[in-house]
Formats: sequence, structure tokens, C-alpha cells
Amino acid sequence: MECVILAGGLGTRLRSAVSDLPKCMAPVAGRPFLHYLFRYLEGQPVERVILSVGYMHEKVTGWAREGRWKFEVTSVIEEEPLGTGGAIRLALGAATREQVLILNGDTFFDVNLSRLRAEHRKSGAVLSMALKPMDRFDRYGNVTTDAGGRILAFHEKQFCEKGQINGGVYLMERNSGLFDGLPQKFSFETDVLQKRHGACHFHGMPFDGYFIDIGIPSDYRRADEEFAGIFPC
Repeated sequence: MECVILAGGLGTRLRSAVSDLPKCMAPVAGRPFLHYLFRYLEGQPVERVILSVGYMHEKVTGWAREGRWKFEVTSVIEEEPLGTGGAIRLALGAATREQVLILNGDTFFDVNLSRLRAEHRKSGAVLSMALKPMDRFDRYGNVTTDAGGRILAFHEKQFCEKGQINGGVYLMERNSGLFDGLPQKFSFETDVLQKRHGACHFHGMPFDGYFIDIGIPSDYRRADEEFAGIFPC
């Protein structure tokens, strides 16, 4: 598999806890957060990683070059912020496989990628995403699907007693035309997922693996506490 990691985030909401670093390089249990994503991918059928970088990209690419990984690592650089959608489209220009995995560089979700790929192929969807079941949440929007897993709606953030959220892990067809007609800068979540799910077949598959998004200080601190036990040296 070929994997794009969105690693260009400014980390604005994390500035009180982490300064002068891209979000993906925030130290967690003594290592950059990106280290744990790479370590996770080494246990999955991934042969090539494309880092989509922008803000302070030298820190990300320099760190990646210093490591010895089980997969090839390359990068594409946003000369100006392109939004999540523009960043993905830029990275897809460096991809070679028909199906490409997309990960958020500030989120860890323990998903069996072989299962996700098998389900994606079976469904015939142009895009599949891993969904995380949750109880009593309001930080994330709820995603509803039909009995076969086809995504019906992305709901706005509000308190939800029980539901499932977008886990930030996607498998998409590179030449699906999902980005046709969109400007240079756009949001993947708003302009593609929310606006095009009615016309396109998007598939959702629930996974119960460990999930954390370090985008806010409280969850960043929680990751710092929990990762030492999850990923012993």
C-alpha cells in the first residue's frame, strides 16, 4: 500500500502546550508523534509513505531522513497553505498506486488496514473511511451509515449519546475524480466528504482500536501519559 500522511498542520490550538513545532512533531512520551504513526505503519502492508508537509517542513523531513524505516519515505511541500483537500491532491500527484491510504498526522487510530482495503474493494466505493464508535461525545461530528456501510450523512459537532466519528483514516481511488472542479485550496472534510457523499459512494467501516487526536492540549497531554504504556521502548 501507499500512504499519504497530512503533516503540514500549524498546531495553533496546541501552542500553549507545544511551540515552534508542527503538530506531527509534538513530543509524546519522549518521541515525535509522527514516530508512532511510522511505527504503526511498519506493522501494516505499507511500502511507501508520502509526507504532505508545509509549516516548518524541514523539521519533519529532516527527522524522517534520519530514521531507518521498513518503507520508502518521500515528501511533497506546500509552498502556501492549501487546506486539507489541496494538500491531499498535491500528495496524490506523487503517488503511483490506484488506491492510496490517507492519514491525519495528528491522529492515531489503530486500524487493520488489510481489513479496510478488503472491505473497500468489496464495497465498490470510491472512498472508504475508518469509523470510531464512541459514547457521549461532543468534540466530533457523528457519521451515519446504512446497513451496508454506505455513508448517509456527516452531522455537525454536538453532544451525541452514542455514535461513530470519522477516524481520519481513508482509502481512496486516486483517479476517482473526487477533486474535479475544486479550487487550488479547499477542505477535504467540508468540500469533499460533506458535499459529495450524496453523489459518490463513500463507505464507512467501524473499528474499535485505540484512537486519539492530539489537536487540543488536554488530549495531547493524555497521549503523553498513555503512549508510554502502549508503546514501550
